[in-house]
Amino acid sequence: MNRDWLWSDGCFLGVLLVSAVCMIWSARKPHHRMAFKRLFEKPVAVSAAIFLSFFLMIAVFDSIPAYHAKGSVSQSMQHTTLLDKALAPIGVMGEITYSSPLALTSYVSKTVWVHGVAEQVYPRLRYPAEHFKTQADIHVFCMHVIEKALLDSFLLVFAFSVVVWGGRRILTQEKGQSVVPSMPFFSALVTLFVCISMVLIFYDVSRELHVFGTGKIGQDIFYHAIKSVRTGLVIGLLTTVFMMPLALSFGVMSGYFGGWVDDVVQYVYTTLSSIPGVLLITASVLSIQTYLANHPHLISNLADDADARLLALCFILGLTSWTTLCRLIRAEVLKLREIDYVLAGTALGTSRFKIMTKHLLPNVMHIVLVTMVLDFSFLVLAEAVLAYIGVGVSPMTISWGNMINAARLELSREPVVWWPILAAFSFMFMLVLSSNVFADAVRDAFDPRQDG
Repeated sequence: MNRDWLWSDGCFLGVLLVSAVCMIWSARKPHHRMAFKRLFEKPVAVSAAIFLSFFLMIAVFDSIPAYHAKGSVSQSMQHTTLLDKALAPIGVMGEITYSSPLALTSYVSKTVWVHGVAEQVYPRLRYPAEHFKTQADIHVFCMHVIEKALLDSFLLVFAFSVVVWGGRRILTQEKGQSVVPSMPFFSALVTLFVCISMVLIFYDVSRELHVFGTGKIGQDIFYHAIKSVRTGLVIGLLTTVFMMPLALSFGVMSGYFGGWVDDVVQYVYTTLSSIPGVLLITASVLSIQTYLANHPHLISNLADDADARLLALCFILGLTSWTTLCRLIRAEVLKLREIDYVLAGTALGTSRFKIMTKHLLPNVMHIVLVTMVLDFSFLVLAEAVLAYIGVGVSPMTISWGNMINAARLELSREPVVWWPILAAFSFMFMLVLSSNVFADAVRDAFDPRQDG
């Protein structure tokens, strides 16, 4: 048995692990616990967090390679993950060309000869089960799946609410307190019900039919939309990791030291900000691609090549996106260095490094946290824009940007193929909307300048 790990898999899972450890460690401090409490007292924030958690679980399953035998097709042809195993066979069961969502026949007609006469027919697809004879059978099947999914979701959420609510009542009764159901709790139950229902419905239907139809070369669009979740989250999280050290170090040093250090840092980020972002990213991406093309010995297969281009894009976006956060941190440090406890530390002979790490850095972390969450949705959308102009991730990488880029020609054909761009838009919309709503709640909870 063998496993093929990609660099982006290790980086992504490592970032999630470090983030979880940091959250647990920060929750030990009373003021951080109060901030987390304020955050999850908002029903909208709870719902957004649950939606993001489901996206995160999809990305995690898509980042863990599946075991396969040496010399197998999975090993030689593609990088197979646990998500691929769960969604199989729609990842490999393709059609000849386009087919509309929940269809039995191809979207494109085929010429056949019947008794010497040419006729245009729509051939039946390979994937739908044989027991589907007409569209009426599909409607009956879908209604049955929806009813079953809603019932199963209700039972799961009901069991979850009983366990959680019972545990809370026991804990509060031991303290002599009464517990009343809160709006965030009801919001969490409703959101869980919606998410679980959607997962069960889409999964069960995908076992029998192409949920969002197929693309130009017969690929399942639902499979590609789901697989694109990992790409969006990897770009959003890893870009932040590459961006944060530059912004933190330069921002704190510029604001604290002032003088020529401040002048140099301002000159650097002002110069970078003066260059059009798309042009700078395009030039950097093309340079990386040229380097990889001239050094083929660094890449062993197509999966590694696509993974290298993905990491290179994250690194380039991080190098070109740190200036805004650096400005904010510099402005905050300029204010903090005049506060009494910083002046007292300087007067007592505390080293500058200790003042920056013990006094200044913890007091700018709320800005870092808020900016990171706000920039996440921008970075997810940036991948789509860069893929649209041809300098995004590798064409071998499944992403919403590549799906939207391919949909340009599909929208101009007759008849119009509308489902690929709809699938990419729907999943991207849910992820970006959830992250934006959660970012607003994080800003209100962790920014001390916000009221309430």
